[in-house]
Amino acid sequence: MSKIGKLPVAIPAGVTASLDGQTVKVKGPKGALEVTLVEEIVAKIEGSELKVSMNGETTRHKAMWGMSRTLVANLVEGVTKGFEKKLEITGVGYKAAVQGKNLNLSLGYSHDVIYPIPDGIQIVTPKPTEVVISGIDRQKVGQVAAEIREFRGPEPYKGKGVKYAGEFIFRKEGKKK
Repeated sequence: MSKIGKLPVAIPAGVTASLDGQTVKVKGPKGALEVTLVEEIVAKIEGSELKVSMNGETTRHKAMWGMSRTLVANLVEGVTKGFEKKLEITGVGYKAAVQGKNLNLSLGYSHDVIYPIPDGIQIVTPKPTEVVISGIDRQKVGQVAAEIREFRGPEPYKGKGVKYAGEFIFRKEGKKK
């Protein structure tokens, strides 16, 4: 039994959920999202709860059960609260700024890196060395954060680069004389 899969997803007030075959659609104050579940999973709305169950007992059914329930829970959380990722930029002269629909990153290259902000994502820079990415789709927020971090990931000697807030960078010792 999946410990996560058997838990029902609570649908709070102000949020509407509907089923259209294998597609779960959720609409709330921040927007609307949908996910298509795999054929091994069955979803049912009972009152103010959405329950996810398997229609078989194979290993694949069990593997998809918990994941599908988490995907539906992320939809509900996204349309009510939204998701947020913070990035920290470390290094002399490294900085970020939002200019219109682009994120301008100065990361020590001979040129600035221009990252176009995708639809459904908001990026703000409260400080030149801090980037906050927010949106209602958890996967999209995480993907954008990973793409920005990839431009100059943190290096182990001086710790320079772009890292997630709270991420620990294992530091290496330099050459000895």
